[in-house]
Amino acid sequence: MSFYTSLSGLQAAQTDMSTISHNLANVSTNGFKRSTTMFADVIASTKDSNPNQMVGSGTVVRSIRQQFSQGGYTQSSSALDLAITGDGFFAVRSDAGSGSINFTRNGNFTVDPDRFVTDQQGNKLLVYPVDGSGAVVATGIDSAIPLRLPQTSGTPQATENVSLALNLSANSAIPKDAARFDDTPYAFDRFDPGTYNQSSQTTIYDAGGNALTLTNYYVRDSAPSTGNATSSWKVYSFVGDQQLDSDATTAGTQPITLDFDATGHMTAPTGATTFGGFLAPGASADQVITLDFGTQTSQTSQPFSVNNKTQDGAAVGQFEGITIGDDGTVNASFSNGDLQPLGKVILANFTNPSGLRQLGNSTWAATGLSGEARLGEPNSNGFGSLMSGAVERSNVDITEELVGLIAAQRNFQANAKALDTASQISQTIFNIRS
Repeated sequence: MSFYTSLSGLQAAQTDMSTISHNLANVSTNGFKRSTTMFADVIASTKDSNPNQMVGSGTVVRSIRQQFSQGGYTQSSSALDLAITGDGFFAVRSDAGSGSINFTRNGNFTVDPDRFVTDQQGNKLLVYPVDGSGAVVATGIDSAIPLRLPQTSGTPQATENVSLALNLSANSAIPKDAARFDDTPYAFDRFDPGTYNQSSQTTIYDAGGNALTLTNYYVRDSAPSTGNATSSWKVYSFVGDQQLDSDATTAGTQPITLDFDATGHMTAPTGATTFGGFLAPGASADQVITLDFGTQTSQTSQPFSVNNKTQDGAAVGQFEGITIGDDGTVNASFSNGDLQPLGKVILANFTNPSGLRQLGNSTWAATGLSGEARLGEPNSNGFGSLMSGAVERSNVDITEELVGLIAAQRNFQANAKALDTASQISQTIFNIRS
């Protein structure tokens, strides 16, 4: 009988060494949880057995128990790298529309070709749907949706109104009065800086949300003189190479005229100027815009400056990146300034996490021993918080595992020695009988 007792010890020690070796092999695996081998003694007895004379029959592996203690963290520059601080698992689904839901602590997520956020095995990260303010609109496993990153945001809007507030310098010269060395009369030429004083640029948009540049060239036309304290400026406006006409009733393409009184207050125009239409590249119909210099445009001794400019057009925003808060809220930012909530990361917890079935790749499935998954939001009761830009490392302690490995090895050697001793005793008995 001692042969089998020692054999059970050898088998148990071998299992212990295999478990420890598995832990050590995964010391660098993100989200990995170490396991420990649990043993139980074997006793053969009946109710009539004398408790003072009972001899054990060896040992047996009772279970290999996973230890879900917190691992350390590795910082990263990716917002999609997530670590759970505290209790909980990420919920991932193998297919966007169906498939089983599994659970992981490895938050090293990436984006697949269809722009779904997935783990390294292609399982999609699940989130709760949210409204425009980021509030969760539905909970429960049936409401969970895979997180997907949009490419664009917003609806294109053609610019109709442009407003400018600027200061024109009262010290500016009058280009048409500049000395000339030939008989060629003055004429404005946007390619000749000597024919204008200043310029400004404003980005506007066509009906498709494509950016265009409205360029205004400011030309001082008159200065205060004896008996006339007023002054005026001409504003030549272009979109691309097309000059805009401020007065369709007058022949030719007319600039806007800005008049100022002796105090530098603008007296004309008193409202917005509507230009004749221009044809944006690729457009089939003319686009019409208005330009309003408002009540804040002035002429002072200060240098030229554009103090404010606005326009009411909009481009389609291109995706720029995401942020994930410690409460799991996912927000996408876009080039047009939009901030769009995409969902709230779901966390799952279990009555008995040690009862989860290991699937490999730091992923688990629920079992009857673990109980059904209880879903919730980060930072809520029973769930940890999220850390974006970090990944949880393995919770394996190399020193502890090496000590355990030495102990398991000694245990194996001791049982092997006991088996050898039993063999020698048997051989001695055999020799006596023979």
